Amino acid sequence: MKYVLVIGDGMADDPLPELGGKTPLEACCKPYFDSLCRRGVLGLVQTIPEGFPPGSDTAIMSIFGCDPAKYFSGRAPLELAASGGVMPEGGACYRCNMVTLGGDEGLPFADKTMVSHSAGSIEGEESDGLVEWLFNNPEFAPLAEAAGMSVRPGSSFRHLAVQENADLAGIVLAPPHDHLTEKIGPILPRGNGNAKTLLALMEKANELLERHPINEKRRAEGRLPANGIWFWAEGKGAKLPNFTERFGADGGVVSAVPLCHGIAVLVGLEPVSVATATGEWDTDYEAKTAAALGILKEHDFAAVHLEGPDEATHNHDLEHKIYSVECLSERVVKPLCEALREKGEDFRLLILSDHRTFMRNGAHGATPVPFMIYDSREENPGSGLPYSEKNGEAGPFLTSGTELMPLLFGV
Repeated sequence: MKYVLVIGDGMADDPLPELGGKTPLEACCKPYFDSLCRRGVLGLVQTIPEGFPPGSDTAIMSIFGCDPAKYFSGRAPLELAASGGVMPEGGACYRCNMVTLGGDEGLPFADKTMVSHSAGSIEGEESDGLVEWLFNNPEFAPLAEAAGMSVRPGSSFRHLAVQENADLAGIVLAPPHDHLTEKIGPILPRGNGNAKTLLALMEKANELLERHPINEKRRAEGRLPANGIWFWAEGKGAKLPNFTERFGADGGVVSAVPLCHGIAVLVGLEPVSVATATGEWDTDYEAKTAAALGILKEHDFAAVHLEGPDEATHNHDLEHKIYSVECLSERVVKPLCEALREKGEDFRLLILSDHRTFMRNGAHGATPVPFMIYDSREENPGSGLPYSEKNGEAGPFLTSGTELMPLLFGV
């Protein structure tokens, strides 16, 4: 028996006027998703626990059966685990995004605007080069050293910063993707003395990166500059319960996102990278499918995480949000299921969005998301409905994402 989890990050949404009152899930063409859903169980699940800000960190932890109320200590420590990094005693880890800040060069820092949380989805080589140059710059390096701060390049816009002897008590750091097009003043680090240290680093980074040759070249080519860094997702450490011991299956997690690989490492699953995966709508869907099938040759469980719908939404790109979902249906789930059938493998499949991501503002939402479970052995009539947010209301409601894995494994 094989067990498969497919997460379309941020693919759930609210109805949109430009789609005639439909959501992207309702408007897109996903016949294979819908055919499985009609024969399976369709419902809604609350993946974001009460009191937690909506995000993939807590949502995906809960999907893997780890209650964030017990285990969550910040997103960045999960990503640090994926990179093989070690948290210093008394230290903390932050996500260090490369971002695009808008506004004239002489404009006060607080009056600048969050144009892009990912510096226009900057490629890894440029992003790594910029952040390494910054932390070695003679004007920036002494400030970073005084703060006890070092950087671990992430080969995308997603870098990590590790700080020794870090004070997180009362600190407030904002996720940049939830504040696109807004002035950054109200969301700058605040709450304690360490927040002032982080803010000083961010201000100096913007000053130095603004005219870096890489950014001048990006502007000349019509691309967004990576003219800032943004600290958020802070945490002190992470430890999660073992997946195999709880559910009796081992396997791996295919993703282009460090968060998912970190969760995989901490629960005892294999993190699987695909060289041609981008974490965007143009990722290599076929290679990700092949990687999942490779896991299932030797193991009982495989998870496939697709970041494309979420990133497209943050970028206000409705066309490619829809495209990502359609590819997930027809280029991932369909060939994956058909390959298992050809091999005579029985399987159970769970498909869901980890959280909603709203086209109206590019931000994450905490409202429930639709989930679907399909069992290849069962021919009984299922929901009879295509996969969508509204149709999920007709089925069972799970009050916590931690209920999903027991439901998938029947334990």
